[in-house]
Amino acid sequence: MLKTVTLNVRKDKPIKSVAFVSLGCPKNLVDSERMLGLLAEDGLVITSDPTEADAIVINTCGFLEASKTESMQEIRDAVRIKRDGKCRRVIVAGCLVQRHKTKLLAQEPGIDRLVGVFDRDHIVQAVRGNGNSDPATHFIGKYHDLTHRSGQTFEDDRSRLRLTPRHYAYLRISEGCNQGCTFCTIPGIRGPMRSKPIDHIIAEARELAADGAVELNLIGQDTTSYGTDIAYPAGLSGMLRALDRQLTDVAWLRLMYAYPSCFTDEMIDTIAQCGRVVKYIDMPLQHINDQILTKMRRRVSRVQIETLLEKLRKRIPGIAIRTTFIAGSPGETDGQHVELVKFVRDFGFDMMGVFPYSQEPSTPMARLEDQLPDPIKHQRVEELMLAQQEVAFAKANAMKGKSLELLIDGVAEDAADGFAGRSASQAPQIDSMVLVHGAKNLHAGERLSVKVTGRRGYDLLAQIPSSRSRSLSVIG
Repeated sequence: MLKTVTLNVRKDKPIKSVAFVSLGCPKNLVDSERMLGLLAEDGLVITSDPTEADAIVINTCGFLEASKTESMQEIRDAVRIKRDGKCRRVIVAGCLVQRHKTKLLAQEPGIDRLVGVFDRDHIVQAVRGNGNSDPATHFIGKYHDLTHRSGQTFEDDRSRLRLTPRHYAYLRISEGCNQGCTFCTIPGIRGPMRSKPIDHIIAEARELAADGAVELNLIGQDTTSYGTDIAYPAGLSGMLRALDRQLTDVAWLRLMYAYPSCFTDEMIDTIAQCGRVVKYIDMPLQHINDQILTKMRRRVSRVQIETLLEKLRKRIPGIAIRTTFIAGSPGETDGQHVELVKFVRDFGFDMMGVFPYSQEPSTPMARLEDQLPDPIKHQRVEELMLAQQEVAFAKANAMKGKSLELLIDGVAEDAADGFAGRSASQAPQIDSMVLVHGAKNLHAGERLSVKVTGRRGYDLLAQIPSSRSRSLSVIG
């Protein structure tokens, strides 16, 4: 939470410093990093203390109602600082602006400027108070008609001021989505699918590698459909092979947000054959019951999902599969929920997340009459997570005595736990970790071999063998 102080300042002084709050998913984080890069290039001082900043920017998330609540709280905290302290401008950017537009001003009149997701290049104007803004909307730039953006490539993400640790980064390969799931607000916020040209992706990847990143996590709302909108026939497979071949300084390339209905045999072979592409995939499935999948407009059946998952495990030995599900969709029966719980137990995902269904205005599913009460949704979330916990704990127990190649993230949150690292089967921020005990002087970005000694909850415990082996020294 932002805290307030009382300071007396002159309102006519130029804006010299800015604090930045980034909320939401990795895609939003990349937007934040690009805006921070623009602000820094313009000579503004970036500070981590909002009470000492001349301006505060909140890059909001508006995907779910819960994220809107979090975003509004951060906005109100920033406005309170402006009212009581040094801060003179509050700028709100991102998905919540794109989704609700000027309605935000009615909820919080203390906002000075709004910057939508397609107008991040106007962030310097918004912070400094320059440019022509509509006095009625306080909006710099212009709202975009999302229905007319097909065929346009996505903007460049280079020259970012990164918020991730130096040794890993997010590489966005596309923006927007054409899938049209009935529960999802993304097309209305981010627009239709727009792929980043392959030469831009490679140039950005090289820039991130030169900055010290040895792990690149490939992101987009639908990474599987990469290239379909820009006449790039090689598609996702061609892009992965190009990165694998050309990025000699990158150790891990990780594919996130894959869509099951478009995942081809060629993509499976590419992951299996490319040495830098880690044997890991994040593939949100949302449900397994055919009626629910149809209601969600997922364009895939249970049989197709099971066939795909079987292929992934058979043709990519040792692959880690992460997924997410939605519990309590409109009309979901007890039997359909039990079917999903049983599927979770039987398949044994390596990592899994569950969200309670959120009735989002303007989505087709929100208009259905058979909405379930929140207590049922949350009960179903808990039952699914308990089923996954059984799976995850059994998998962790089976790892005892085995060796792992780790990428060290740094000192563990609790210093008594030593150092925190991840295997190729663990993505940053969302998956479990490996806690390395008994080691000294490990560095973020270092790769080394460890032996698993047990687990604590979802996390593995490990030690470095006496004949210590490091496959990569510290980067930078």
